[in-house]
Amino acid sequence: MVKIADIELGEFPLLLAPMEDVSDPPFRALCKEQGCDIMYTEFISVEGLIRDATKSVEKLDIFDYERPIGIQIFGANIESMVKAADIVEAAQPELLDINFGCPVKKVTCKGAGAGILQDIPKMVELTKAIVDRTNLPVTVKTRLGWDNKTQYIEEVAERLQDVGIKALSIHGRTRQQMYKGEADWTLIGAIKDNPRISIPIFGNGDIDSPQKAEAYRNRYGVDGIMIGRAAIGNPWIFREIKHYFATGETLPPPNIDERVDAARDHLRRSLDWKGPKLGVLEMRRHYTNYFRGMPGVKEYRKTLVSEYEAETLFATLEEMREVYAGVTAQ
Repeated sequence: MVKIADIELGEFPLLLAPMEDVSDPPFRALCKEQGCDIMYTEFISVEGLIRDATKSVEKLDIFDYERPIGIQIFGANIESMVKAADIVEAAQPELLDINFGCPVKKVTCKGAGAGILQDIPKMVELTKAIVDRTNLPVTVKTRLGWDNKTQYIEEVAERLQDVGIKALSIHGRTRQQMYKGEADWTLIGAIKDNPRISIPIFGNGDIDSPQKAEAYRNRYGVDGIMIGRAAIGNPWIFREIKHYFATGETLPPPNIDERVDAARDHLRRSLDWKGPKLGVLEMRRHYTNYFRGMPGVKEYRKTLVSEYEAETLFATLEEMREVYAGVTAQ
């Protein structure tokens, strides 16, 4: 049984990675239904939180059906991070997660996200300040290092554990790599082999199939796997991995009914949570992924990403259900 503090997550948990503009409540609901064990919010700016910025505060919305869930924050100012920790605790998640891995320039140039990998002592100091401040279990998500010359993740893991974090998720790339090239899990495995490490270690990066999930589980000995981009438009990946682990069998890809049902449910939840305008606009990034591989889908996709009326979008999805009945994705 893998546990973060007192939170039981099963024998080998699957985690949904926090992704900006993706892992919002509508999307998280679908992933939970498909077997995701623990999820995180989109990352939230601490400066936005302490200034009561609407966009940041809205990301604190969590629902009972999502639990256990972690709220993830990012920032570089210790005073702001500590104040934000109080706000997060008041929202009553199960976990508070610190983002030390975002590679985007507008975040790193301020010393936040993966930017703090250039200042490991500050990274540790900031983490300790939050651990000391909150009653919530604190977890961290980070990368191997800033670049190939500064892959200090083994030292970082020990030092963060020593100041009290309860779990560590590691993306197998440096900040310099962004999302390019193949993720290297070698150092993640080395951390799991370190006898000093007692907290759960979760691997992240490039897991896009049940077969790869099993291979990396066996090769690197991680306590669980965090899935990010491979879940976009594909919440079924969680159930597919779990089924493969249990039976050794590969489930068939979702049929058109499952794809349409997921897209409809996602759109409905998006409308309910974001309203009729944003609910429609922010769904557009998902349709391509839901219907990837369906032959001749281009014309339908044009409608889905340009239409403003929800009724027309729902009608288009139902038309696709009829047209693609019995068709398998290529």
